[in-house]
Amino acid sequence: MSLARGNIVLARLNPNQGAEIGKIRPVIVLTQTALIEAGLPMIFVIPLSTQYWPELKSLRVAIAPRERLLKTSYAVLEQARSIDKSRIENSVLTSLTQSEIKEIETKFSMLTGINAP
Repeated sequence: MSLARGNIVLARLNPNQGAEIGKIRPVIVLTQTALIEAGLPMIFVIPLSTQYWPELKSLRVAIAPRERLLKTSYAVLEQARSIDKSRIENSVLTSLTQSEIKEIETKFSMLTGINAP
């Protein structure tokens, strides 16, 4: 399977600790495609959840169902992390649109204080 930035794939996030999100769940790949293709063993991901908490809306991006993503899901930006590629299941569920990527970059910039491109 070839991965690219903006793909949504299933990842095994267990074992988790404390408030970390766990289970096998969809994640958004944020690592630049060129780095993935260069053989980087880790990828930076943002987990998705079907749970929505209105009080955290500034840290969520809604992803509408399509292709193999069957339910409306929310990018849980504060749970972003690097994982080894061996945690990824073998197929892409769907991919983000450019506007969804931009919204994630903007909200992630607010969360981290790092300026979005």
